[in-house]
Amino acid sequence: MKNILPLLLILVLTGCKKNLNSNLIYEGEKYFKNVKQITFGGDNAEAYWSFDDKNLVFQSNYNEWGVECDQMFLMSVDESFELNTPKILSTGDGRTTCSYFMPDNKHILYASTHEDNILCPETPLRVNGNYVWPIYDSYDIYISDLEGNIVTKLTNEKGYDAEATVSPKGDKIVFTSDRSGDLELYTMNIDGSDVKQVTNELGYDGGAFFSPDGSKLIFRASRPKSKEEIEEYKRLLSEGLVKPTEMELFICDSDGSNLKQITFLGNANWSPFFHPSGKKVIFSSNFEAVLGFPFNLYMIDIDGKNLERISFSDSFDAFPVFSNDGKKIAFSSNRNNGGTRETNLFIADWVE
Repeated sequence: MKNILPLLLILVLTGCKKNLNSNLIYEGEKYFKNVKQITFGGDNAEAYWSFDDKNLVFQSNYNEWGVECDQMFLMSVDESFELNTPKILSTGDGRTTCSYFMPDNKHILYASTHEDNILCPETPLRVNGNYVWPIYDSYDIYISDLEGNIVTKLTNEKGYDAEATVSPKGDKIVFTSDRSGDLELYTMNIDGSDVKQVTNELGYDGGAFFSPDGSKLIFRASRPKSKEEIEEYKRLLSEGLVKPTEMELFICDSDGSNLKQITFLGNANWSPFFHPSGKKVIFSSNFEAVLGFPFNLYMIDIDGKNLERISFSDSFDAFPVFSNDGKKIAFSSNRNNGGTRETNLFIADWVE
């Protein structure tokens, strides 16, 4: 969801540990088998499965594919883009983020700034020494077919509307919006009707996903508490920015009830996704890092117990997403990038 790829431009990457499988599996990664690298250049992230697990949609800024900033691309689970170019599904104008398949497997949704300006908006990385994310007020959420034709515009409110995902039940969409004056979660029907606010607490609520049965939401959130933190959050938000360096994971029912914080780790805990059982969550975190990196994958029970480390990278692993049948996982990583700052997509068999 609102992705952390710009952070990779300011990280100093280190060498990786001795691996077990052609630079793709590191020692200790017992849940990964048969890892396959899909992309081989640029920054690639947020690969989400179709409901039938036959295709994925992802975002990339790889210049060799003819784009200047993040756009949406399609791939089948059997494809690899080392020598060829994937099919683009977004317009190629503006900047896009956070795509997701619709239940019919024939359409995707994503957020885009293209109606405001065909050029890529600027992407500030730091303000007063703080790493920041831009929250473009020109983002709206659209539905496109797999030929790249926009068929529906789901949001028309002024301000930021993005980070949309679809319930595995195929009936609801959750997304982040600042239409209330703060960054909150909302749900709507898949046709854009019946919009309801889910969260209502000061701070950035984003990157939400439904549980496998559609009854719960997992998301990342910042919760400024002190006077100084609140003032900084509000000032940055007024400038269309958030500082994502302190985030924890929260879970609630899909209507916002029974809200509970499940991590208290410090630093940035984000890109959560439900385990196929619905009883655990996998996510990315740098809570063990000293200098802000590496980011690795972890798993935790939905009651906040039994934290377990899943990946063992020296640089960056994030955006873990299970296939709908629970047999595979897609994720983004700096592994096997030859010491560059490229972030690529990987698919692995998930073995427990």
